[in-house]
Amino acid sequence: MLDEFLLVVIFTVALGFGFTNGINDAANAVAASIGCRALSPRVAIGIAAVGNLAGCIHGALIGAAVAKTIGKGILTEEAVTGDLGYSILIGAVGAAIIWTLGATYLGLPISVSHSLVAALVGAGLATGSDIGWGKFEKTLAAVVCAPLLGFIAAFLIMIIIFWLFYKVAPGRARNLFKRSQYLTTAFLAYAHGNNDGQMPIALMVMGLVLYTDDAGHWDSIPWGIVVAAAASISLGTALGGWRVIKTVGLKMTRLEPAHGFASNIAAAGVIETASQFGIPVSTTHCSVASVMGVGATQRLSAVRWGLTGNIAVAWVLTFPVCIGLGWILTNLFKLVI
Repeated sequence: MLDEFLLVVIFTVALGFGFTNGINDAANAVAASIGCRALSPRVAIGIAAVGNLAGCIHGALIGAAVAKTIGKGILTEEAVTGDLGYSILIGAVGAAIIWTLGATYLGLPISVSHSLVAALVGAGLATGSDIGWGKFEKTLAAVVCAPLLGFIAAFLIMIIIFWLFYKVAPGRARNLFKRSQYLTTAFLAYAHGNNDGQMPIALMVMGLVLYTDDAGHWDSIPWGIVVAAAASISLGTALGGWRVIKTVGLKMTRLEPAHGFASNIAAAGVIETASQFGIPVSTTHCSVASVMGVGATQRLSAVRWGLTGNIAVAWVLTFPVCIGLGWILTNLFKLVI
């Protein structure tokens, strides 16, 4: 009976993690389109919720590469076994949820995926488990590469837009880019679901493998898990973390519809590329850096670098804080499980 109860706990905290992910990361998909006033908040959030749902389900259909990186790459399959396995999963997810909720309350866009990866490392250290340092190093590399690529891509796309549309009447161009953001917002939300939406899937499959002692579930992920994970992240997105949305869409820089279009396309492109390689890249890093990139095309002073510095500090702190929280909570659960 204890194993059944612990499996229910793991599924519950995994869905809770997906829900908090959706709340904090709603800003990734909608902040630019809302900030440039291309879409109303209600419409943008609705599109993002549907896009996240579709991305999560499609990601599972095409192989769930990110889920497998989280579930079998950060900690070895041998590590997540027995009672220690339950302590690791519950401790790591609990740590990631605490950090995500705290950052959301403060209006800080943080990487929820990196929170989970770091918390798993902390949980692994607490149990003396083998850690896949190679996969962890790839995640660390993405902390630098993803925002850099997002910034550069957004900057270049904006330059191309300036070059292509400099003879087009401003009002006509503005209307074109406003209408286009129904599609670009959906694309970015889909990319987010395809990457981040696989994390609650990974957690629930890890719990199922732990409970049944059958690694075959990785080869055929139950559809109930996929749908539940997609619904949790979509529901969180539908509610939206409005403090984070205001930080990214309204406070970082002044956005016009062309900026919102370029930012969404750049961020979604980087995220989708990472998903194909199974890298749990930060959708937050990509989206925030893309907004910075389009803002910088106006002039460097158009970006509030002090605010972005605070955001970058939160990104860096995610790793030591979540490693520490994962270590503490896992040690606590070891005493009772």
